[in-house]
Amino acid sequence: WRGDPSAALLEVLDPAQNHSFRDHYLDLELDLSGVMFIATANVADTIPGPLLDRMEVIRFDGYTTSEKVAIARGYLWPRQLERNGLRTEEVEISDELLQTITTEYTREAGVRQLERDLGTLLRKTATKIASTPAPAEGDEAAAVALDIGAVREALGRQRHFQESAIRTAVPGVATGLAVTGAGGDVLFIEATGMQGKPGLTLTGQLGDVMKESAQIALSYIRGHAGELGIDPTQFDERSFHVHVPAGAIPKDGPSAGVTMVTALASLLSGKPVRHTVGMTGEVTLQGRVLPIGGLKQKVLAAHAAGLTDVILPERNRGDLDDVPQEVRDAMNFHVAMTIDEVLAVALEPSAVQPTAA
Repeated sequence: WRGDPSAALLEVLDPAQNHSFRDHYLDLELDLSGVMFIATANVADTIPGPLLDRMEVIRFDGYTTSEKVAIARGYLWPRQLERNGLRTEEVEISDELLQTITTEYTREAGVRQLERDLGTLLRKTATKIASTPAPAEGDEAAAVALDIGAVREALGRQRHFQESAIRTAVPGVATGLAVTGAGGDVLFIEATGMQGKPGLTLTGQLGDVMKESAQIALSYIRGHAGELGIDPTQFDERSFHVHVPAGAIPKDGPSAGVTMVTALASLLSGKPVRHTVGMTGEVTLQGRVLPIGGLKQKVLAAHAAGLTDVILPERNRGDLDDVPQEVRDAMNFHVAMTIDEVLAVALEPSAVQPTAA
């Protein structure tokens, strides 16, 4: 209907009728019962339900940093050398520099941007080699050993920073983990309060699910203020503002609840969130932590961002088997069934003392 591919695929993938599929463009009947179709997608959420039900879904998760370096060394680097007219003996690059490019210039699940950056670096290098005087007859040109200076000159200043320590230095900021179309990502959730009519303001292009999570987080904090060591009078004549930075990017999903509770609890108790901790999970009004999806991508994103501790729901404990062993060895995982267990790990033990004027 009007060229809708999902309608055609529904018929193509139905074993009861694809033996007599009629192609309306060629006006021919085709037997597709013996054909295997392989399709790819970045996000499964946008695939219509009836169509997704007829597919067998195989999920490919993101690479770790060491895997990206190995792919760059064994595959991307030789290919870019050839494409840019260079020989292996003309340019040298260390694994440490490949890792620097991976962590400081790319933030992705795959390696497309990494390959583009390597191509840019080699084109700049090829230009330099071509513009230098040729060596005397009988002499061999020395190989160009790339260093961090050459990388900065070719690719510009550093694009990505491990900034969780800076962002969470003040109470009211918590580090969450999310899944995007390009893999996992680290999400900072900020909360602040001000005098005024009681209420909750939400910004950052949040979807309905995340808006509800913020309302639940505030209601839980208000209902359990005494247990959390928070003065209940702080809610009187005070409004709260929860913001998720990168406001140009729409965000939604049922996994930011514990992060929002932690941000509000940090704000009201004056205790900063530990800068090494990232968290994921949904929360109920009773304070139970519910399971989420995409744990492997989130853990890989936390590892790439320099986090060493991840808080996850108890019912996601089995999903840790999907995480590469080297990442599991480098990180500490804290499973939680209730929000109290989350706050015990996430918050610093003492509040920040206000500085004297």
